[in-house]
Amino acid sequence: MYNHIMKFINRANELKKLNKLWDEKAAQLLVIHGKRRVGKTELIKQFIKDGKGIYFLADKRTHKEQLSEFARVVGNYFDDDFVSKKGFSDWLEAFLYLKEKSKSQRFVVALDEYPYLVETDAATSSLFQKIWDEYIKETNIYLILCGSSMSIMESELLSYKAQLYGRLTGQLLIEPMDYLASQKFFPNKSFEEFMSFYSVTGGMPAYMEQFAKYGSAVEAVEELCWDKQGLYHNEVNNVLKQELRTPNNYFAILKAISWGKTQPSEIANSTGLDAQLVNKYMETLINLQFVKREVPVTEDKPHKSRKGLYILTESFVRFWFQYVYAFNSDLEIGNITQTKKRFAKHSHVLEEVVFEQVSRDFILHNQKLLFPLDSFGRYWDSQTEIDGLGFNHELKRAVFLEAKWSNSKMADTELTKLYAKAASLKEFEEYEKYFVLSNKAGFHQKLIDRSKENNQLILLEQLGVVV
Repeated sequence: MYNHIMKFINRANELKKLNKLWDEKAAQLLVIHGKRRVGKTELIKQFIKDGKGIYFLADKRTHKEQLSEFARVVGNYFDDDFVSKKGFSDWLEAFLYLKEKSKSQRFVVALDEYPYLVETDAATSSLFQKIWDEYIKETNIYLILCGSSMSIMESELLSYKAQLYGRLTGQLLIEPMDYLASQKFFPNKSFEEFMSFYSVTGGMPAYMEQFAKYGSAVEAVEELCWDKQGLYHNEVNNVLKQELRTPNNYFAILKAISWGKTQPSEIANSTGLDAQLVNKYMETLINLQFVKREVPVTEDKPHKSRKGLYILTESFVRFWFQYVYAFNSDLEIGNITQTKKRFAKHSHVLEEVVFEQVSRDFILHNQKLLFPLDSFGRYWDSQTEIDGLGFNHELKRAVFLEAKWSNSKMADTELTKLYAKAASLKEFEEYEKYFVLSNKAGFHQKLIDRSKENNQLILLEQLGVVV
């Protein structure tokens, strides 16, 4: 069931792009990239499921063994036992064979985990440049190069200096799924139950596929993360080691951010690293999509803003540092008592952070309830913090969001506070203002009555509009 879900949820746009390139009939050199466990392989398999082409998964075997396996896959596709048994002497011979086959039919050649080919032979990308120029460019072969190692994919394929960069006909970044798609992994769960899962897994399909097998998030975490033999017990360690030769300092930075150190000076103090070094490491972590830099939504020049904060891109990384790594000594001897107590007491904090983002996502998905937004995001200054602020300068309209993951009904005092925050931003003084309150446990009747009389006030209870 869940494999099927992972193939189809929220990948309509990606499949549309893949099929559009297919319909062009010309040769294609497409790079598909994205973090480990984000669903790249399932997307490719879904794309070629009706016989469109060849799928080959590279691994850490020798160059000769890789070619032998590729020949087997190619031979099976073309029903050619001779090729399956004889094999190819090199990649040039392999693609010369495919070039001949392309004269009578169009097909996809998808090479998954391309970075393993590069690690086996450093000249791989140079060789594929020759293959494209001499064997593929004038055919109708649809070549896909896919990989999870963000650093190698960047240096070998996506960097301006990469040998194949100028020859690419397209690139597709596969990102984590949003909350709407993610909910379909947990079809029988209430919204609160879903959030307990989603606040740990984020929108990573592989995590959700595994977690969805359990009755509760605690059960899943206990089996998959706290058990030292669990599938994700060493997840962050393993991913960092895959991407970085010397991950220690990067590890320290991610740990600091996971505990709320978001300003460069805070991170430097927490890690003991020089501030300039932190900036250098942060650049790498941003390129690898572990971290993003966030500035107040009103900043005209985000890259030059001095108000930037560093935020983790994955909920799971935050969870892992706070509830796995922090209790590593206990977990190593099979004692989960303390971490289970802490998780039971404080997991709502993870849910609060994620619920704020989910509330922002709701507004972005439902602009028809408000007005078209030029921009939307968080806002903060020395005096004020707003969970969500969006605006349309041409229409002179602004919207302000307050999100609470609370077990208590929200009172109209929260609206009064949000009014005050909005009034403090002088640049929106002349703007027509809209307000959105989002809460887990709903609202007092007085606030509901006010929303009925005011079409510029929207109330969201567990992300359903309260009428």
